[in-house]
Amino acid sequence: MSALTQLGAALIGILTPTSLLMMIAGVAIGIVFGSIPGLSASMAVALMLPLTFSMSASLGMNTLVAVYIGGISGGLISAILLNMPGTASSIATTLDGHPMAMKGEAMKALGLGIVFSAMGSIFSFLILTFCAPLLADICLQFTPVENFGICLFALTMVAILASGNMIKGVLAGMLGLMFTLIGMAPIDGTARFTFGNPNLLAGFDQLPTLIGIFAIADILCTAEGMGSGKAAEAIPIKKVKGFGFSMKEFVYHLPNFFRSALIGTGIGILPGIGGSTSGMMAYVTAKNMSKHPDEFGKGCPDGIVATESANNATIGGAMIPLLVLGIPGDGVTAMMLGGFLIHGLSAGPLLFVKNADVVYGIFAACMLCTLIMLVVEWTCIKGFVQVLKVPKHILLPLILVLCCVGAYATNNRVFDVQSVLIFGIIGYLYHKFHLATTPFVLCFLIGEMLETYLRRGLMQYKTFGAFFTRPIFDVFFFIAVGVVIWSVYKEIKLSKAAKS
Repeated sequence: MSALTQLGAALIGILTPTSLLMMIAGVAIGIVFGSIPGLSASMAVALMLPLTFSMSASLGMNTLVAVYIGGISGGLISAILLNMPGTASSIATTLDGHPMAMKGEAMKALGLGIVFSAMGSIFSFLILTFCAPLLADICLQFTPVENFGICLFALTMVAILASGNMIKGVLAGMLGLMFTLIGMAPIDGTARFTFGNPNLLAGFDQLPTLIGIFAIADILCTAEGMGSGKAAEAIPIKKVKGFGFSMKEFVYHLPNFFRSALIGTGIGILPGIGGSTSGMMAYVTAKNMSKHPDEFGKGCPDGIVATESANNATIGGAMIPLLVLGIPGDGVTAMMLGGFLIHGLSAGPLLFVKNADVVYGIFAACMLCTLIMLVVEWTCIKGFVQVLKVPKHILLPLILVLCCVGAYATNNRVFDVQSVLIFGIIGYLYHKFHLATTPFVLCFLIGEMLETYLRRGLMQYKTFGAFFTRPIFDVFFFIAVGVVIWSVYKEIKLSKAAKS
């Protein structure tokens, strides 16, 4: 039986009232968890796992898939409206989403995010359905050396992000790398830069750090303006039809979408890298390929399209190694692996032979849940933007409380709440000294993975020179070198043009 026939049969099988009700509930729960900082998609799936115990294998896994899809997409809501990344995957969405909201284009920003996140998911699910075994074979070719090459290449994106003031950008990025060195070293567990504080042994968690850099810093800057006697201007909300963009704009964004979805799917296939990295890489690539790179970070729709297409395409990519190899692609699929165990299923090559009905049921549920997510978020879009009408003196304290609660909920540590405030002050200082926060964020996200893969590669091959015997690593390494050389050349050219 062909994959298309099995997919059609599975789709008919899940179109039952109970299944539809559970998927709608799962998507709604995921959106709620994804939109509140700290209550991530991983947490939502973990909380739903026990509830699926009494369900059939197909219904239980489809419910978890619904929560996963809703959780990743829900992060864009708070990222755009409140400058708070609801999930790590929506970090890059804040860069242009919130400035668009501040200009009165909140509904358009949400519309773009919702549509292209749904399209990114469907794109990756089609690849998952028809190309999973082939892509899993490619995934097996990636050792820690190749993953190190990808992280090194991603790190050089700082040079593009810092275009126009490379020295400040590199300094901002280096500070992000410095913070990843705090805590226990990967592999050998040596304590570094803890200064005798046991709280620092675990290092700084991603989500509290990023909530501080974006949300708390934004609160401090806004409060400073209000404290100086400057009245907070009411944010206009422009009315839109449909999703807020025309068919002409949709067609214009398609090349950006396909490029970003491919990046997201590719990064998702590689275990351990995740949607936050794919979103940042897609954002940087879109900026580099754009004819108007100066508009990025100031409310450019291209940035939202790139990040939301990529981070949602990571879902299908992350499920490829899970289903075909039994290897979780990210934290959420690690939780879903527990779901397979609960229902007596063994993720891996034999899953397609012994439980093909469950596998294709998951594929069909992925498609259907994406459409449900699109309808639910579009239905609620007018309600979401009402948040912007809340007076600043009421909204800012509420956001601050949400940030602290979300940070604590991440690991149940008071130290994470303190981290939010520390990084909020750092983000505020970045703003005061006109330093870009994006290089800091990119380096902070990639730094730990870079070191981990480097150490694993050195343990396997003994010397760094042996890395160059791996062709895939060579490709990424020399592309990274080329990016740095090109960026330095452009910087020198811009500097000469400014002086003349």
